[in-house]
Amino acid sequence: MVYPWHSAAFDALLARAGRLPHALLLRGREGIGKLAFAEALARALLCENRQPMDPACGKCAACAWMEQGSHPDFRRLEPESLAEPADAEEGGDRKKGLQIEVDQVRGLTDFIQLSSHRRGAKVVLIHPAEALNVNAANALLKNLEEPPPQTYFVLVAHRWHQLLPTIRSRCEQVVLASPSRELARDWLERQKLRDADLALAHAGGAPLLAVGFDEDYWQQREALLKAITRPDFDPLASAEQLRETAPRLVVGWLQKWASDLVRHKVTGEVRYNPDYADALAATATGLGLAEALRFQRHMIRQQRIVAHPLNARLFLEQMLLDYGTLLRHAG
Repeated sequence: MVYPWHSAAFDALLARAGRLPHALLLRGREGIGKLAFAEALARALLCENRQPMDPACGKCAACAWMEQGSHPDFRRLEPESLAEPADAEEGGDRKKGLQIEVDQVRGLTDFIQLSSHRRGAKVVLIHPAEALNVNAANALLKNLEEPPPQTYFVLVAHRWHQLLPTIRSRCEQVVLASPSRELARDWLERQKLRDADLALAHAGGAPLLAVGFDEDYWQQREALLKAITRPDFDPLASAEQLRETAPRLVVGWLQKWASDLVRHKVTGEVRYNPDYADALAATATGLGLAEALRFQRHMIRQQRIVAHPLNARLFLEQMLLDYGTLLRHAG
C-alpha cells in the first residue's frame, strides 16, 4: 500500500518502470510510509500481469508469492531485530542484532548472479539502509557497481546521511516528503485516534509513528511529564516510579521536551507537547537559551546509546538527575 501523500511520487516511478536505475535510495523522515512505498514498488517490478502506469495486479502468481513472503526473486535485508519471528523455540532469549551484517550481504551473491526464477526482475529491499555495518556497506558496494540487467536494489533510509558517500553516489535518490498537517490529521482521524492532533504533534508530523502510540505509551508519558513538572521534582523518586518504562521512551520524551524548551525560547511556541504548553513556558522562562540547547544536545547524544545501556536503572536515574540540574540552573 502506498499512502496517499506519496501517490504522485509512486506514479512517477511507475511511469519509468522500464527505465529505472538499478539502485534507488528512498529517503525521508521516519514514520511517513517509505517502507510501504518500497514494498509496493517491489511488487510492481515483480508483478507478471501489471499494466503500464498501474501498480501490482494482486492476482498473479508473483503477487501471491509476495503476499506470502516467498517470492524466489525477492530478497529483504534488515536487522534481525526487525525480521519476522521464526520458530518460537529458535534463539530463545538471545538478543537480536540491530545491524545488517556482512554475511547477510554476502548471501546475495548467488541471488544476484544467477538468472531469475521467473525470467523477469529481481529485487533486493534493504531497510533501514543506515543499519548496514561498515563491512556490510563495503560488501554492498561491489553488488551495486554492475548488477545484471533487471536487478534492482531499493534502499530505504531514515538517516540517509549516515550511509557511505560511495553508496549514496551509486543510487538515484528519491526524497519522500512528509504529508501536510491537514492530510496527516485527516488520515489519523480515519484510523479512529482519540486525539489525532496531539498524536501527530508528538510524532513530529509523522502519521505512522502517531498511529502506533498505544494507551500504555500515553500513560507512561503522562507519568514522566507530571513528574518533571512538579514543583518538588525528585529525580530519584521519579526514576523509581518509572522503573518499568523503557529507557528509549524516556530519552525520546525528554528530547522532545528539551526541543520544545528551545523552541519556546526562540519563537514562543511548542511543537511536540501542546498539552503542556503552559508548563513548558514556565520552565523556559527561567532558562537561558544556551542551557536549554546544551540539554537538548545532551539528550540527542543519549539517543545514540540508549539501545545498549550498561544498567537501564542507572541510565534512567542519570537522565532525570541531569534534568534536575537543568531546573536548578533555571531556579
